[in-house]
Amino acid sequence: MTTRRAAVATAPRAAATGRTGPGLIIYAFFGVHMAMFGFSGFAMAYGSDRPDLLFLYLHGGLAITVYLVFYHVIFGRDQVRWMLINAALGVLGIYAQVGWILERFGRRIGDYPWQVHVVPFLYYVLYTFLLRQLLIDLTRSRDRPTRRATVDAIYVVLSLLVYGLLLARTRGGA
Repeated sequence: MTTRRAAVATAPRAAATGRTGPGLIIYAFFGVHMAMFGFSGFAMAYGSDRPDLLFLYLHGGLAITVYLVFYHVIFGRDQVRWMLINAALGVLGIYAQVGWILERFGRRIGDYPWQVHVVPFLYYVLYTFLLRQLLIDLTRSRDRPTRRATVDAIYVVLSLLVYGLLLARTRGGA
């Protein structure tokens, strides 16, 4: 769906609610739905009884592809592009947070080949994208460039702070 068609499709809702973003129910729905699929992908990737890598990719890849299509339709190309920026930033965060979670279960991120991390990492990217979109809507900064630039900057700084602290804890063995 082009940006123009997306704007036309959301115009009635925007006029009725005074907002141009998706309704908050979208965040709840995708948050719960992705948490279920993300948890299953995480459990399959890092569980002691792992399925074949191909099954992991098919199971996670199908869901991730569907989410990407919905994201493009609901949020638009520019926001999906921001998701990719978020992914670049997220490499540090993913490594730190997945490593921290695995250590809670007596495992280390380096115990697994890089191919196993693909599905959990992609779920992480999708989930952090959803959280950023929610933050944009909660701060009502979607159509306010100055406010949005501030929210984006705060998001990046807080993300780096949290990821850095988690990475330090993981590296320090705490």
